[in-house]
This record gives sequence, structure tokens and C-alpha cells, in this order.
Amino acid sequence: MAAIFDGFKYQDHVLCSDGVSLEEVAEKVGTPCYVYVSDIISKTYQELDRSLESIPHIICYAVKANPNISVIRALGQLGAGADIVSGGELFRALEAEIPSDKIVFSGVGKTREEIDSAIRRKILCFNVESEQELLMIDLAAKSFKRVADVCLRINPDVDPKTHPYIATGLKKSKFGIPYKKALDLIRAALRLKNVNLIGLGCHIGSQITETKPFTDSLNRMLKLYDQCAKLKCEFSYIDMGGGLGISYHHEHPPTVETYTQGFIKELKDRKLTLILEPGRSLVGNAGVLLTRVLYGKRGETSNFIIVDAGMNDLIRPALYSAYHTILPARYKKYKKIKASVVGPCCESGDILTKERRIQNFQPGDLLSVMSCGAYGSSMSSHYNSRVKIAEVMIHHGKFHIIRERETYEDLISKERVPSFLKKAAAVPA
Repeated sequence: MAAIFDGFKYQDHVLCSDGVSLEEVAEKVGTPCYVYVSDIISKTYQELDRSLESIPHIICYAVKANPNISVIRALGQLGAGADIVSGGELFRALEAEIPSDKIVFSGVGKTREEIDSAIRRKILCFNVESEQELLMIDLAAKSFKRVADVCLRINPDVDPKTHPYIATGLKKSKFGIPYKKALDLIRAALRLKNVNLIGLGCHIGSQITETKPFTDSLNRMLKLYDQCAKLKCEFSYIDMGGGLGISYHHEHPPTVETYTQGFIKELKDRKLTLILEPGRSLVGNAGVLLTRVLYGKRGETSNFIIVDAGMNDLIRPALYSAYHTILPARYKKYKKIKASVVGPCCESGDILTKERRIQNFQPGDLLSVMSCGAYGSSMSSHYNSRVKIAEVMIHHGKFHIIRERETYEDLISKERVPSFLKKAAAVPA
């Protein structure tokens, strides 16, 4: 059969990637498990990097998309930096050997402890999202007798035309500094002694499949840059965030060249380094979730195919009604039925697909849920006391376990029973 997704194809009726059978992975690692393909990640990153070679740029991988250290390290070895939103992600990026001067710290709720840690590590910059945060960074930097580099994240009020939960550039969003208040905060930043304003940034959302929102945002940002010329700001960077979508089903996101040509056109004559913060677009289609069919169940009005992966492993369908293509790991000619593929969690919303025309899979069949490299494992949980599943990376014809499956002991390893709940020792007769 022909290739289904770039990097995945059937060989002798078995779904493979880089010469590795997904059946073999499941047999040796167990299910459910996540599988990532390093070659797909590398090619995707290199395509974006090459498309921007005519202008100064830094590609900072959005760690929240998939925080596995091996994934971060694979991108870091290609030259990527990191976009982080927590102290934990800073720790992961540094453990993955991302240079601290290629790390940008985003997010609306940075704690003083996280800010201190980032200042000590001398990261590239903080993306500041409020006046109070700016003052906190100034205070923290003063305590270290340092000057912290910052960009102000501006909310350009541009509709990204994506799911409301992942739209971050509208007026009502919690993210960013209101566009109309930007100049006031820029003036305030210039008066502070322990922060150095090196640029402006924005991030309008995720899974965006049109170029116009990016172009509109860039134009609004450059208009603001030009207004800042009167303030004698010496900006070095413009951070346009991430958000480029991928194809899960019928989406048609722009090509990398189409996505980047607007940035290149507007920035080629400006002395600014472009920062991009892609996540999903780098790793989303490089990963799959392998799950095995447990049972088939015919209800009075609906059919169900019950698998061993639940909403705790992949919450996107339950949270966003997200669509994921499901393929058999071994191709068989089954009659198609209308059915929901559901997990074992004790929730009616525990679904991978809802009422879809799909093959009538049978108990024991191995299924591959496609496009799970981003916001799969990173959003997983222990709901129903289910263990976190294994993660695997395929590289040059071999597969490697990059996160071991948890045990039941891992579930309670950090819990402590207070003395008043412990059984009292028996009193001698």
C-alpha cells in the first residue's frame, strides 16, 4: 500500500516507520505506548530552518508539545533552542543540553522561584506578559546584581481561527499585554534598571491553518516597532511565537515556505532576529499511540470498540473533540461499521473516535492512533490510577525506550500516610 502519513507506510501489510514494524514495538514494549520517529522530527526541523536561512533567526522548540528529554535533545542537536513555560520545563531543557542562551521563558504565571532559576542560568530572555511580572523580574535581577533581558509579549487581538481553547491572541485571552497598553509598558520597562528590553513578541494560538493571522500579527507588531523608534529603543528580536497547524484529517495547513515567506519579506531589511516557537508542527505527525483492542460491544443504539488506551493517555479527543486517524498496525480487510473507539476510563467522555465509519476491529488487533507526537503524553494523567505509559523512539532502523512504563508502586511513591492513620500496634494480653 502507498504511504498513509509521511514516514509511515505499510510493508507486507504491516505498518512500519524507518524499517521498524509497529507490531514488533508493541510486542516487546506492551500497549498502550507512544512511538516517535526521530527521522521525521529531524526532517521537519531542517525544512523550517532552511526556509529561514536568508534572515537571522532562532527556532525555540515549544517544550510543552512533547517534553520528553530525548525529543528535546534530538532537536537541540539540530540547533534548536527551547521555549519553556515552567521551572520544570527549564530543568528538562537544561538536562537535554539546550544552551541557556537559546531558552526563552513564556507564560503568564512565572513564580519568583522560577524567575530566580532562569536568571541564574542566564537564559536568552523572559517573554513578559504583565506589568507586575515585569516588576518582579526587575526585583529578582536586582537581588542577583544582574540585568535580565526581556521581551514584552503583546496581544495583537488577531483571530487565529482555531479552537477557542487554543486561541491566545484575542482581547479576552489571559495571555499577553493589551495592544493599546503596549507603549505605556514599553516606557515603564525602559525606566527600570535591572531589565533590558531586547524585543517584542506575540503568540496568537495553536493549530492555525491559514497564513493571514500570522501576517496580520506581524504587521501589527512592526507598526508597534516603528512607534517605538521615537523612544530610541534598540530592539534586537521579534518573537512571533508558534502555532502553525498540522494535518490531522482534512486540514490543509500552509507549506513551510508559504508560512515563512511573509516573515522573510517583512524582516529582510530590518536589523531584527526572528524567534519562532514551533511545537506541534515539529513533532505532531512524528508520533503515534499504539493501543490494542480489548472487546467489541454492541449497544442498543451504538457500537463500541474498547481499547486499552484511555483519555488519561490521550485527552485531545475528549477535550477538543479532536480528530485522530486510526489505522490497523496489520492491514486486514474488515467490514466497516459505524462505531466509537473508547477507552477503559470511568468517564462517558473517554473516547478516541465518536460514531465513525471504521473497520470492525476484533479483540487483540493492534491499532495505531496517528498524529500523537504533540499534546499526547504531555497532557496525560494518572486518572483512575492508571500508570503513565512507555514512550519509544525509532532511529535508523531500531527502536529505543525513552520513557519506561510506570509501575503501580510509582503511583504511590510520593504519598505518605500520617501516623494517625497507621494501624496501632497490638496491645499484649
